[in-house]
Amino acid sequence: MEKNGERIVLCGANAYEQKYYYNETFNAIPASIKEELHIICVLFTEEVGGVFTVVFEEDGSVSLETDAYEEDILYDEISSGLLVREIRMQRRELLESLSLYYRVFILHEPIDALIKED
Repeated sequence: MEKNGERIVLCGANAYEQKYYYNETFNAIPASIKEELHIICVLFTEEVGGVFTVVFEEDGSVSLETDAYEEDILYDEISSGLLVREIRMQRRELLESLSLYYRVFILHEPIDALIKED
């Protein structure tokens, strides 16, 4: 799967439809990590509402994004921002591992160079 110049959604949850989505392209990711991502996404939307997605950027970095319908008066942008920050801090290793996975297996970057960067 070559997606040069594109962002790719790994997973996400939608509070409005009460659904969770996982991109089947990444089935090689271990089940325990998939389950952790599922929990993060669903708990985020349960607490804050709206739509929450985990996205791989063009460079392989991982973004956590949240959005809400304009007419959703219960959605709190401040709380969502704080929760994204908390997830980034508490799940730093998970997010770094996902980025490394993407860069090695999807972007086909040599692992030697990636390990030396750290």
